Amino acid sequence: MESLGSANSTWKLARLCAISDGVPRRSLYVALVVGTVLNLINQGDALLGMASINWWKVLLTYCVPYAVCTYGTVSYQLKKGERNA
Repeated sequence: MESLGSANSTWKLARLCAISDGVPRRSLYVALVVGTVLNLINQGDALLGMASINWWKVLLTYCVPYAVCTYGTVSYQLKKGERNA
């Protein structure tokens, strides 16, 4: 039962890390740059008017780098916290 409480506290700490210390802003900047590049690569023909744009793919192409950047930052902060404890 102790590991269940530990898992809950880890999730709570991860959520707090994800919304603090400029993490959302940094993740947004990364998502805008990486998402734009990926959209140009993946839907370049649609963006140039040669095909129809798939708006779900556009949205997901920005969401994925945001999630990856946030995950990376949070996991780094959690590991750093473990080493300092």
